[in-house]
Amino acid sequence: MIRTNLSTRPFYNERAVHSWLLIAAILVVAATLFNVTRVLGYSRSDTQLAGEASRDEARAAELRQQAYRLRATVDPKQIEFSSNEARQANELIDRRTFSWTELFNRFETTLPDDVRITAVRPEIDKQRGIVLNIAVVARSNDDVSTFMERLKETGVFPEVRPIEEHPDESGMWQTSLEAIYAPPGAKPAAERAARR
Repeated sequence: MIRTNLSTRPFYNERAVHSWLLIAAILVVAATLFNVTRVLGYSRSDTQLAGEASRDEARAAELRQQAYRLRATVDPKQIEFSSNEARQANELIDRRTFSWTELFNRFETTLPDDVRITAVRPEIDKQRGIVLNIAVVARSNDDVSTFMERLKETGVFPEVRPIEEHPDESGMWQTSLEAIYAPPGAKPAAERAARR
């Protein structure tokens, strides 16, 4: 028995090679199609974003021009007037928070027997806060000093000083005091100045 291939053309396994080449070609075509679709998608997205950016820049330029026109129509006198009105409103609010009852309760607890308060006038000072001008009548200068010391001891009168003192015709001491009044809950002077 003869076991050799006597054909003129020998048989090769061409089908397997052709199959692998076909699979490789399909993969290359699929990768190319994927890349082409991604490039087209990015190109469309880039075009769309560029259009949006140019519209946004045009809108920003339009808004800048509108702001410039509005600034040109603003009257500096009107701004100054509004600023003064706001300052006055803040002063009224500060005055409204001032409690006369609390102040007179403090005076009642600190007032010596021989001292009488004849007038109290509060003022709002931007640097120092609430400044009280207190007119008192006393039998002696020592009584006024005692009253001043007791006010300082309360902690809400950080500074108390006499402005003017003299005896009257009946021998009583008439004294004008100036006191910084800082009740708990009142805004510090620096905060009020910054708000204005």
